Amino acid sequence: MKKRVAVLGATGSIGKSSLDVISRNKDNFEIVLLSANSKNSELEQLKNQFPDAVCVLSGKENGKKNLLEAIGNVQPEITINGIAGSAGLEPSLAAIEAGSNLALANKETVVMAGKLVLSLAKKKNVKIIPVDSEHSAIFHLIEAHARRNGDTNDSSIISEIVLTASGGPFRKLTLKEMESVTANDALSHPTWKMGPKITIDSASMANKGLEIIEACSLFDMEPEKIKVAIHPQSVVHSLIRLCNGVFYAQLSKPDMRHPIHDALFWPKTEPLDLDILDFTSLTLEFEKPDLVRFPMLKLAWEAAELSSLYPCAYNAANEEAVAAFLQNKIGFTDIPKITAFVLEKDWAVNYNEKETVLKADTDARSEAVKIIKKMS
Repeated sequence: MKKRVAVLGATGSIGKSSLDVISRNKDNFEIVLLSANSKNSELEQLKNQFPDAVCVLSGKENGKKNLLEAIGNVQPEITINGIAGSAGLEPSLAAIEAGSNLALANKETVVMAGKLVLSLAKKKNVKIIPVDSEHSAIFHLIEAHARRNGDTNDSSIISEIVLTASGGPFRKLTLKEMESVTANDALSHPTWKMGPKITIDSASMANKGLEIIEACSLFDMEPEKIKVAIHPQSVVHSLIRLCNGVFYAQLSKPDMRHPIHDALFWPKTEPLDLDILDFTSLTLEFEKPDLVRFPMLKLAWEAAELSSLYPCAYNAANEEAVAAFLQNKIGFTDIPKITAFVLEKDWAVNYNEKETVLKADTDARSEAVKIIKKMS
């Protein structure tokens, strides 16, 4: 029987890669829901390609409501959430509520409301399978090694997680040089082809900051046990160190179809018809991140340590700052300044429902907008 799949953010980079993987495995999967934010013409093309799927344009009036209702109505077995930014939180919760496993590329879901999301997933007996290349690597490495101890959910054998980062387009620039970079400069990623927001996040290292916060929740690890290594080749997608001191890594070509394929077929490992990595020609580099040039990393560790709704505020402030940078209202190095300003406020709020999270998100954005106006 084919597995019923919903693809949220179907016209974005994750969505397109997901549809490619599914098209290569038509005997295994049936697409029951496709969503896009605003690319109506592209969504119409997909509707012609997948006529049995419900298609929702979530960015139009009542679009979010229609999407949340559609997720509940179609009852997918697995939902790929490739929606960009905080807009992905409520669809993730709707998918879990519907009893769907969640193939999660939207890291903001866990960053904003990790406690709530994981609690609901446990209640609904739903599996959250990371699709980000780094968290996918960690997920499968932990599962493989924990299985040796008889429990695939046991992460206690892990003493350290190392998230790899390409370093983005400004890896070798000085802080002074970064003060004058443009949005076009930041959108030229050396390794990955992604949407504009996540590409800017990669340039500022905020993307890795979000991944630090996400890893703490997903893998139940203290912030100090989450490390970052700059790895410009983007071949080693992350590493784990076991309690015996030994490192294990996951290596593959930088292609998002790998983690998407693995999430769709989980818990099985199935063949994938893509070019494989030739390890005999590899030269791999690793270096420590510079927290002075890339303060979004330091701020992320601080937010993760403070927990509560500080991670939510970190994400909201960064989203507003990135939007302002793309509109040429602020400079690139203003992004961490705005985020730091917002994190100085009190976000120590206990939360057990999404309304509290969404209010904190709104309040943090309001604080960010205040300082952006002063800088503009």
